[in-house]
Amino acid sequence: MFRTALRNVLAHKARLLMTAFAVMLGVTFISGSLIYGDSANRAATARATDGYGLIAVSVFPDDSRGGAAVAGDGPPGVDAATVAALAKVAGVAAATGRVDGFAAVADRDGRLLGHGPSHKGANFAPGAHGTDPAYRFTRGSGPTRDDAIALDETTATKGGYRVGDTVRVGTNQGPASYTLSGIFRTDGTARPAGGSLTLFTDATAQRLFLRPGRYAKADLTAAPGTGVRDLLGRVESALPPGTGAATGAQLARIQANLATNDSDTMSQILVGFAAVALFTATFLISNTFTMLVSRRTRELALMRAVGATRRQVRRVLLTESLLVGALASAAGLAAGTGVAALLRTVFAADDAPAAPLVLTPGTVLTSLLVGTVLPMVAAWLPIRRAMAIPPVAALGAAEPAQPARTGSLRTGLCAALLLAGVGAAAYGALAPGRDSRTVIGVGAALALTGAIGLIPLLARPFTALVRPLLTRLHPVHGTLAARNTVRDPRRTGATAAALAIALTLASGLSVLGASAARYLDRATTHDFTADYLVKPAEGGMRMTPDTAAPLKGLPGVRSSPLDQSTGYRLGGVPSVLTGVDPATIGGLLRYDVIEGSLDSLAEGRIAVADFKAGPAGWRVGQTLPLERQDGERGSVTIGAVYRADEQSNLLPSITAPDSLVARYDSAPSTAGVLVDTPGGPGRASLGEVTRALGDNPALAVLDQAGIRAQDSGDIGEQLNVFYALLSMALAIAALGIANTLAMSVLERHKEIGTLRALGVDRSGVSRMIRLEALLLGGLGATLGTALGVFLGWALGRTLQESVAGYALVLPWGRLAVGVLIALVGALLASVWPARRAARTDIAAATAVQ
Repeated sequence: MFRTALRNVLAHKARLLMTAFAVMLGVTFISGSLIYGDSANRAATARATDGYGLIAVSVFPDDSRGGAAVAGDGPPGVDAATVAALAKVAGVAAATGRVDGFAAVADRDGRLLGHGPSHKGANFAPGAHGTDPAYRFTRGSGPTRDDAIALDETTATKGGYRVGDTVRVGTNQGPASYTLSGIFRTDGTARPAGGSLTLFTDATAQRLFLRPGRYAKADLTAAPGTGVRDLLGRVESALPPGTGAATGAQLARIQANLATNDSDTMSQILVGFAAVALFTATFLISNTFTMLVSRRTRELALMRAVGATRRQVRRVLLTESLLVGALASAAGLAAGTGVAALLRTVFAADDAPAAPLVLTPGTVLTSLLVGTVLPMVAAWLPIRRAMAIPPVAALGAAEPAQPARTGSLRTGLCAALLLAGVGAAAYGALAPGRDSRTVIGVGAALALTGAIGLIPLLARPFTALVRPLLTRLHPVHGTLAARNTVRDPRRTGATAAALAIALTLASGLSVLGASAARYLDRATTHDFTADYLVKPAEGGMRMTPDTAAPLKGLPGVRSSPLDQSTGYRLGGVPSVLTGVDPATIGGLLRYDVIEGSLDSLAEGRIAVADFKAGPAGWRVGQTLPLERQDGERGSVTIGAVYRADEQSNLLPSITAPDSLVARYDSAPSTAGVLVDTPGGPGRASLGEVTRALGDNPALAVLDQAGIRAQDSGDIGEQLNVFYALLSMALAIAALGIANTLAMSVLERHKEIGTLRALGVDRSGVSRMIRLEALLLGGLGATLGTALGVFLGWALGRTLQESVAGYALVLPWGRLAVGVLIALVGALLASVWPARRAARTDIAAATAVQ
C-alpha cells in the first residue's frame, strides 16, 4: 500500500504541486513565526540581562526595585554616605552609585537623535583606575568636567559626532550644550534599542536627575571567594531604613520577563495569521483531493475489484496526503528559517545587536506535525465520499458533479450557523457588555463557517447576477465561463471560500482602522485652533510651567500651557484641574460654551465639560468645595459649562486659570503648550518658536498635520503590517484558483478540444478561463468584503461605550482596492491554466476513446 501511494504521488506530482506549495507556504509562515519569536525572546533576554553579570548585589529605595528613585518622607534615593559605608562591608570589592534619567541628544540640525521612549542619561562613575566597568570606551574617555559628556557609539555615529564636538542635550531641567569627551560601547541594560545614552559627571547627573549627593541605587561587586547569597545577607544587615537589596541574578530575571513581552505579543500575532493561512490552505487541499479522487474513480474501483478493501484504498489515499504534507512541511521548515531572518530584519531596531536564529525541537515538531496532519484532515472528506461509491458504478464513469441542494441537510445546517453567527455578532454589538467582544468573536466564527458552507448555493445566483455584464462584453466566452463556473458549485464554493476568508479579515481591519483613524483625528485636532502644540518629542520628558515661560517674550505670539494637576476632589468627585492662561486660551482651543462665559476664567472661576458637570449635577454659579490629597482645602466657583468629547486629547475636563492651579500645586505637570503666531504656521514662525524654547531636542513643535501624523500614524503602520501578513492567505487563495482551473482544464480536455474544432481560437479559450477566474475571485471577494464590513461594524460598536465619539467609517477606497487585488490575483492565477487550455491539441482531444 505504501509503494502504491508513493507511485501515485509521483504519477500525479503536477496536480499535487500546488497543494504541496500551499502547505509549504503555511508551514513556512508558522515555523518562521515560531523561530522569530524564540530568537527575539533570546536576543531580548540577552540584551536586558547583559549588564547584570557585573553586579553581585544592588541596593535601592524599597519601592523602586533598582529603578528610578522615589520620594518618601526624606530625600529620595541613596546618599553618598550609604554608598561609602557599603563599600566597607566584608566581601564587597567595590560600591558604585548610579543615577539616571531622561536626556535627549540633538543632531547637528537640532533634531532628536534616536527613536522610541528610551533616551537616557547616567553618571560616569570611575573607579580607582579611572574607568567605569559598565562602559568600554572606543574613543576618548569619560567626562571629568561638568560641561563634558560621553555618548554611546550608535548615537555618536548617527549624529556624526567626534570627540571634541559640541553636543546639544535636553533634559527635564532644560537644554544645554556640552563638549563630547568620549564615545563608548555598553551593554543592553544601559541603552535600550533605538534610544540614546549620555554620560555626565556624578555632580551633573545628580543635579539633572535627582538631587546633589544622592544616587538612585548602588551596585556592589563581590570580592574573590565571596558568595553572592552570603554577601546579600551581610549587605541587608548593614542597610539603613528605607532601602532594600537584591542580587544581580534576581534583577536579571525581572528584566528578562519585562523584555520578552513585546516579542511574545508579536510572535502570537504572527502565529495567528499563520493559522489563518493554514486554514485557507485546507480548502485548496480538500478541493485538490476531491478532483483527484473524482478523476481516479476507475483506478480506485479497479483496486477494489482485484481484492483491495475499502480500508486499504483509504489507507493509500491518506498515505498520499501524508507524503505530500511531509515533503511540503520539511521544505516549509527550511524556508521558515529564512522568513524568520526576514522578520527579524523588519521588526528589529536599526541598532539592535545581531543574534543567532533559535530553532527549538518544539518548533520543528510543531511545524512538521501541523504540515503533515493538515493535508490528511483536509483530504478525509473527499476520500470518505469516494469510498461510498460502489466499485461497479465507479467502473462505469467518472463521478458526476454534486450540485448543492437547497433542501439538503448541509444547506440547512450552514444556514442555521450563518443566522446564529450574525445574530450573536449583532447582539454583542447592540447590547455591549463585559464579554461582548467574546460573543462577537464566537458569532464571527459561526457566521464565517456558515457562509463558507453556503457559498456553493450562492455561486449560481451570483453568476446569474454578473452574467449579463460578461455576455455584453464577450457574448460567447462570457456564457461559457458562467456555465462552467456553476457546473460544480461545491468546487466553486471551496475555491472562493479561501479568498472570502482573507477578504473578511482584510476588510474588517480596514473598517476598524479607518474608524479609529477618524476618531483619533477628531480627538487630536478638532478642538485645536492654535498654530502649534509644543509637547515632549518622546516619552520620558517632563514639561513644567517654566517650559512655556520663554514664549511669553515673543512679540505677537499668544501661548498657553496646559498644566495638569491631579489629586483633587471637587464636591466629593475625583477631578483633574488643567491650568491655562485665561487671556489667550479662547483663541487656542475651540470651546463650545453652552452655559456661562469663558471670560469667567479671568475672574478666578473654572469651566467644566458637560460630560463632567452633567453626572455630578453641577451648574454655572455653583460653588464647590475643593480638597487636595495633602489635606489642603478651598473652594471654586463654576463660571462656564462647555460641550466636549470625553476622549479629546486636548480639551480638558476642567479648565482653570493657571493662577488657581499654582495656588494649590507648586509643580503641576505640563501636558503641552499651545502657541499662536502672528504669521500663522510656516518655516519662519516654527524656527522662531523652536529657538525661543532653547533648541531643545526633547521638545516637538507640531502643527495640525504633525499632530495628526503623530497620533494616528501608528494605526496606518500596523494596518500595513497586517495587510502584508494577510497577503499569505491571499497567495494561497490564488493558488487555489489556479489549481481549480488547472484541474478543470484537465477534466474538460475533450470539451475544450471540441470548442477549438468548432472555431473558438486560442485567445477565446484563454479569455473563457480568465473570465471563470474573475467569477471565482468576484464571488469570494464580494462575500468576504460584506462579512468583513459587518464584523468591523460589530467590533466598532463595542468601542463606542468606552471610546466616546467613535463612529463607523466605511473606507470605500480601501475596500475597493481589496476587491481589485482579489480580482487581479484571480487573473494572475488563471495565466497558466488559460495558457494550457489554449494549447489543447484538437486532434488528440476529439479522438474517440
